[in-house]
Amino acid sequence: MRGRNLAGPVIDRLAAAPHKAFAGSAAWQAHLAALGLDQLAVEPNPVRIATEGAMWGAIRHHGFLADTVVVSDDAGQFRIGEHALCWVHAERLVHKLIPMTSDQRQAVDIMRQLIWWFYRDLKSYQADPCPRRAAALRARFEGLFKRRTGYVMLDRLLARLHRRKHELLRVLERPEIPLHTNGSENDIRAFVTKRKISGGTVSEAGKNARDVLLGLMKTCIKLDISFFRYLGDRLGIHAQPPIPPLADLVRQAAQA
Repeated sequence: MRGRNLAGPVIDRLAAAPHKAFAGSAAWQAHLAALGLDQLAVEPNPVRIATEGAMWGAIRHHGFLADTVVVSDDAGQFRIGEHALCWVHAERLVHKLIPMTSDQRQAVDIMRQLIWWFYRDLKSYQADPCPRRAAALRARFEGLFKRRTGYVMLDRLLARLHRRKHELLRVLERPEIPLHTNGSENDIRAFVTKRKISGGTVSEAGKNARDVLLGLMKTCIKLDISFFRYLGDRLGIHAQPPIPPLADLVRQAAQA
């Protein structure tokens, strides 16, 4: 809540209240109303920020993401818990620079090549991690992002990326995580495409139907199951062997 700039007096009210755990949304909203937070016409919205904080607190309390690393493109809403940065988005910042001279263009080209070489070696490390290679990669990172090229905008960007060292090098501690967000962006692309075509849904029921069916479809694709066969099985059309619950198949795939 402090990180989202919620007012100090509001946080103090929440901290001083004796109740810290709630059975559900209704109990939480009643608690906020009793503290008068729903009457505060200020920004950021105290109810929204406090609710987001409470949801994250519940996730942590129940251990739902105890061993999870959130890999993101650095959008603020994903910068939670143990966080790692997408290398493709990091390199894209360098690619987006607009050099004005041949020296600046050369500096950008060299830097991009060095980043992709480093990225290739991170992928190699994932296949065969060891402490010695991790130490060498950390040392290379220091040399790579502390370079001074003479192109002011590029040097500022490199310094900015260097400040995010721990998130960019999270893979050295957790070699099983992806180096990019391509998989999750592909998962959400169907939602974005539908929104562009139809402008979204007009009711809560429509939103739930869209989200559930698209989620099931993506899960079937990942499990190499025909989505239409899955629907037929759940609707009672048993022309082929029955399909087990998707949750069981996901667990089996994760163990494999």
